[in-house]
Amino acid sequence: MGEKGATSRAILGGGCFWCLEAAFLRLPGVSRVTSGYAGGDQDNPSYEQVCSGLTGHAEVVAVDFDPAVASYGGLLDLFFRIHDPTTQDRQGADVGSQYRSVIFYADDAQRAAALAARKARAPSHENPIVTEILPAPRFWPAEEYHRNYYDNHPGAGYCRAVIAPKLSRAGLKTAFLKG
Repeated sequence: MGEKGATSRAILGGGCFWCLEAAFLRLPGVSRVTSGYAGGDQDNPSYEQVCSGLTGHAEVVAVDFDPAVASYGGLLDLFFRIHDPTTQDRQGADVGSQYRSVIFYADDAQRAAALAARKARAPSHENPIVTEILPAPRFWPAEEYHRNYYDNHPGAGYCRAVIAPKLSRAGLKTAFLKG
């Protein structure tokens, strides 16, 4: 890890994966962000199955990054800035265990960094942080129509009302809206 050209992966869940994907795609050093599902007990779940809340999966993103350019700590900083880590199983109007705040770590270094980031963020929140920190399970990519959702549909209601304001608050470039 840290060798130039090497790629690392972070798996993070903090509400709708469209929001997380849009944010992490805008970071230097991030080569790919894949929306998907993790943490449940059903193989190859569908979006509809995950939305039922019965699979145990969370909507997550797998963020592939070059640690020589983008640090894992930097990814965690953005993660904690773009969602509310104090709400149990919800982000705004998105409610259910599939929207929980979770960091799935790949190794001891990621686990230590996640624990430290959660602890460092605690004083800036009135309520306790409920973000789970768990070993990385199998990641299941979401259906194709979920990929690059914000950039492909910037005029959609959810993108304008939820994703664009999150990106703006985090100081990230939003998609150009014509008209």
